[in-house]
Amino acid sequence: MRIDIITVLPELIRSPFEASILKRAIDKGLVEVHFHNLRDYSTNKHKNVDDYQFGGGAGMVMSIEPIDACISKLKGERDYDEVIYMTPDGETLNQGMANRMSLLKNIIILCGHYKGVDQRVRDHFITKEISIGDFVLSGGELAAAVVSDAIIRLIPGVLSNETSALTDSFQDNLLSPPIYTRPAEYKGWKVPDVLMSGHAANIEKWREDMALEHTRNRRPDLLE
Repeated sequence: MRIDIITVLPELIRSPFEASILKRAIDKGLVEVHFHNLRDYSTNKHKNVDDYQFGGGAGMVMSIEPIDACISKLKGERDYDEVIYMTPDGETLNQGMANRMSLLKNIIILCGHYKGVDQRVRDHFITKEISIGDFVLSGGELAAAVVSDAIIRLIPGVLSNETSALTDSFQDNLLSPPIYTRPAEYKGWKVPDVLMSGHAANIEKWREDMALEHTRNRRPDLLE
């Protein structure tokens, strides 16, 4: 998979990809992540990529010209499955969406800033709009990193145990069951006996029951 991230602050988004699972995925050649500074595509002598709103109003708007130039250059080099715009009014990211996008080959992620982008960018270049929640960030960089992490960790070979991602919360619309590790008893607090039994079928049944109970108590909407 190749992910091209368009941003006005490449220094803000680089660090998540320089450590842990994301770095390992890149080092293993399982994913390529490239950062494109939108200011490099500005024809303004001051390298501005924003302007005032038509009709007045508070907040600047990202201009269409440098975005067009950057996306057009990338699309001239390869085909893209999705051109994504990170925006609070996009479709909310969930595990199902991450699962589907992990199967794609090439994607572009445009990070919003200021008041947002010229609507014509959304009308003519963007194929998918994604939000990570009902709140507003100062830019789309952190949201783009979240989306990238959610996708990359699902690519075969990224996680040491490939079945781990299949038992995460929100797979099958359930939250994960409680999990325990050594010691078996700590300050009188014991691990459930069933997990110590070695009986695989009973353990699996317990985990299924606990996942359902946990989901019912905390996220009943997932069961609807």
